[in-house]
Amino acid sequence: MQATALSKPMADQVQPNTKSMDDRVHQNTLPGSRNSQTTSSEISALKSQMMSSEKRDPFNPFPPPGTYVIHVPKDHIYQCPPPKNDQCYANYTRQKSRRSRSCCPYWLISILLTLIVFLGIAAGVFYLIFHPESPHYAIDQIYVKGMNLTSSSSTISPEFNLTIKANNDNDKIGIYYENDITVEIFYRDALLSNGMMPTFYQPSNNVTVFQTVLKGNNVELRRSDQRGLVNAVAKRIVPLSLKLRAPVKIKLGYIKTWKIRINVDCDVTVNQLTGHVKIVHKHCNNGLDLWL
Repeated sequence: MQATALSKPMADQVQPNTKSMDDRVHQNTLPGSRNSQTTSSEISALKSQMMSSEKRDPFNPFPPPGTYVIHVPKDHIYQCPPPKNDQCYANYTRQKSRRSRSCCPYWLISILLTLIVFLGIAAGVFYLIFHPESPHYAIDQIYVKGMNLTSSSSTISPEFNLTIKANNDNDKIGIYYENDITVEIFYRDALLSNGMMPTFYQPSNNVTVFQTVLKGNNVELRRSDQRGLVNAVAKRIVPLSLKLRAPVKIKLGYIKTWKIRINVDCDVTVNQLTGHVKIVHKHCNNGLDLWL
């Protein structure tokens, strides 16, 4: 019962400090010279600041709820003096545009590599199925007339009657020889005569022999070429060259391709330039133009 018999002065000493928040703000935080000029918004801001500082745990290193931490990559932090902010921003945008432009070639390279891989696979499958081989060409016979090299006239009108053999060794490929097949005969770079070859279809595993007549009208030879032909005939070794250009379509089973061109270049050496001549040497090379 003695514990309850406290005197009034002692009770007054243990009472808590019940000053209002407004008094604490004005007495502890506001400068004395600006008490009269402090607005209500400043007072409310100070109140919220003090309440947050009182609630914060001094042993907790993390910020209270509602606070956010933003992590910025080091390469995106630019420290520039205030007068150079515009220049700093321009440099940053320029670097960003360079990065965006540098990405484009990688996409293009990847697309091209993908196309090359698919084309390689398609070519491999095509080769395994059809086993394509280039056709072979050879000149079998030549008949010449109109090559009068001893005449006083500087022009000649030669005519070559050729027998050409085409050999298609493919098992599953046929060849359609289209229109405008041209054949030309040259001595060095001088065109002696030209002509057309007939159109026909050559099936697989087939040898076709055809004849064509090449004519030249009033061909004027240079003096050096005329002397060269005379000396070659005297030695019975006359070098000539033949060029054959044949637009064709390839038949693959039931499929016919677009029009491509076979290029045949032959070197042939004969013993004379009159009548049925003897072929001393002959050799032909083939090539393809896939797009006309």
